Amino acid sequence: MAHTQLPAFNMDKSETDCCPRFDPAGWDGEEFKFKDRLFVRAATRSFLHIPLNIKSVIANTFSKIEAADAAPQDEYLMLSSDLSPWRSELYFAVTRDVPDTEMVKLSGTFLAKVFEGGYQNMGRWSRELNRFVESQGKQIKKCFFFYTTCPKCAKVYGKNYVVGLPQVA
Repeated sequence: MAHTQLPAFNMDKSETDCCPRFDPAGWDGEEFKFKDRLFVRAATRSFLHIPLNIKSVIANTFSKIEAADAAPQDEYLMLSSDLSPWRSELYFAVTRDVPDTEMVKLSGTFLAKVFEGGYQNMGRWSRELNRFVESQGKQIKKCFFFYTTCPKCAKVYGKNYVVGLPQVA
């Protein structure tokens, strides 16, 4: 059964005063349906798929989201999509339009697969994600990854969870 709501995050209980602790329960192997889900889209520069200006893009975008009081209260979702070795896009879930940003709506069916480890595993994770989607009898239309915590918080929590969220319909 597909979910229309994402698993809730307790945004008030962050031991780091930064990223909330991620609980993979409710994500791995689940299917989510978005209908006109509102996001702010921002682009980052990359060198061979390694983001170069991601910190400043995230900080700038979050400050605009907070100024517009558009951050969801019980969930957190920032998706990343590699467009080329030189550019990627970030999608920040929001509750309303955010001035001076590019607003987009995503609709479709997304499968979730949870991974744990460092960015250097991305190639293996991408292959595993493809096999997972194929095992469900589906094909990837567009591939997104949800980096659940920043590197500093992942170090504090002792886990670096990444969720593959490919759009399949």
